[in-house]
Amino acid sequence: MKRLLLYFAGLVVLLSQSSCGYNTMVELDQKVKGQWANVQNSYQRRSDLIPNLVNTVKGAANFEKSTLTQVIEARAKATSVQLSADQLTPENIKKFQEAQSQVSAGLGRLLAVSENYPDLKANANFQELQAQIEGTENRINVERQKFNEATNEYNTYVRSFPNNLFAGMFGFAQKPYFEADASAQKAPTVNFE
Repeated sequence: MKRLLLYFAGLVVLLSQSSCGYNTMVELDQKVKGQWANVQNSYQRRSDLIPNLVNTVKGAANFEKSTLTQVIEARAKATSVQLSADQLTPENIKKFQEAQSQVSAGLGRLLAVSENYPDLKANANFQELQAQIEGTENRINVERQKFNEATNEYNTYVRSFPNNLFAGMFGFAQKPYFEADASAQKAPTVNFE
């Protein structure tokens, strides 16, 4: 009986000293999910600004309708790609990034073409929306960076020994990172003619 109590006391001490890292894995997993929500929130902010920008630009006489159509279609496609934190796989993040990249490209073209319209550039609403979109792009970049940092912390923990043994038992798999777009690998061509 005394021996059984001694084993039981030892087991209690052992379990109180370590929870096999399970609680930390849950905490880090929640941190990644929370940061993913912040990423989505930033993209949603940009998506919410686009209709106002498009309506402001529509007021400019003879503005290229194809540019507006590209932005509207890219926004529609991007908002149709829904990705919850539980669906974070490299393939799903790549699809999400591709849809969001099309929005970024469309907005870039729209803002570049707007340079040809002095009345539009002078429009206070357009200037304000342009500033908000630029600020939102910065927020997106910051939130993606924070997501990658949270993911790195999580992945390091679940891959470290002995945590990796328990991570597999409890279903804590590695999570993917945001990666640079393929287009970011090529330096832009600058031509001063």
